[in-house]
Amino acid sequence: MFEQLFPRFHQRYEAFPFRELLAQFAQWLIDTGYGPDRTREHVRRLRQALELAGHPIVATFCFADMEQLFATSPRNAHFAATRGALIRFLTDRGQWQHDVDVQLHASILDAYRDHLCTVRGLSPPTVAQHISTVGAFLAETLPVPGMKVIDLTREQIERHVVATGKRMTRQSLQHWVARLRSFLRFCHMQGLLAARLDAIDTPRVYRDELPPRAIPWVTVQELLQSVDRGQSTGSRDYAILYLMAHYGLRPCEVASLRLDSIDWQANTLRVDQRKTRSVLLLPLADQTLCVLKRYLDSGRPASTRPELFLRARAPSGAIKHTAVCGLYQSRAARSGLAALQGTSAYCLRHSFAMRLLERGVGIKAIGDVLGHRGLESTCVYLRLQLDALRDVALPVPQAEAV
Repeated sequence: MFEQLFPRFHQRYEAFPFRELLAQFAQWLIDTGYGPDRTREHVRRLRQALELAGHPIVATFCFADMEQLFATSPRNAHFAATRGALIRFLTDRGQWQHDVDVQLHASILDAYRDHLCTVRGLSPPTVAQHISTVGAFLAETLPVPGMKVIDLTREQIERHVVATGKRMTRQSLQHWVARLRSFLRFCHMQGLLAARLDAIDTPRVYRDELPPRAIPWVTVQELLQSVDRGQSTGSRDYAILYLMAHYGLRPCEVASLRLDSIDWQANTLRVDQRKTRSVLLLPLADQTLCVLKRYLDSGRPASTRPELFLRARAPSGAIKHTAVCGLYQSRAARSGLAALQGTSAYCLRHSFAMRLLERGVGIKAIGDVLGHRGLESTCVYLRLQLDALRDVALPVPQAEAV
């Protein structure tokens, strides 16, 4: 291992007192997806931290041990990254001891997670959202060790909902309250609460109370032109934004694309629409094929992974839908376009729908391409088509001259 990573200085690492830990850490980095350069840098920085601190090998590490280990190391982003990688390594090996406040309500969270998975059959992303909401709720309302769910009161729940509502929209608060109600019902069924406390008022949200926000197509083109495709990340980001703008793909659909999703013979793209659990086969124009080929030739790192779009930073792996939304925000900020302020990645999808509508494409065809279950979801774009609304307006009757 050391001879491959450090051909000239491998003897220094083989003679190091904590060489076994370094070797295991290096192997974990490679197995996780870190490249040789990143692995070499992390191992070198961990060796330096161990030398400076003289930290002994213990069965489990905690936050205080990590502070002691990196106390004499340089305080910069590089050592912070090594520290984060080391914590993930120790967590995978079962050697990382979380602090008391993190594990304060671990038992009930584990029981609730098992209930969501086995009884309700929710998907892993939905379960993660439930656990995140409940964990934040318990940490705020029951922060002292020894406090249990039975100690909850209606006043505590009300204060938590009011405080939470000040930092999120009504739509987000509605989902938050729904997840909180589910947890409180679970606690009552398990006998952890003597009385039902799930009667929580939820904010009222009206369907289609706001029209979708679409970006003018000229602005979309300016956004794409602002991306520097000379860099590998630029080529990847351009391809992602291009597919979202010209095919109306959701961020999760872009993240789920694979290399075999592209049929180079038939010039088609296979999209798994997770929201509707359907498969969409889209024709690829010549310009789109050129964009994808350029990305695969110069923008995609060499990897055996089947996913089309990969992370630019270590560890290597498939890009997630949250990263797709993040790169849109980053590229929109770099473009300096005032029309993009306050927009999200879904605005590209709305712009695509509006462009089809302006070209005279029928509502049913637009809904099929966007993956809508019913026409109601597609008809909201008619509210943005002002020219069409003017055409159907009735003439104002004129008063007759007397």
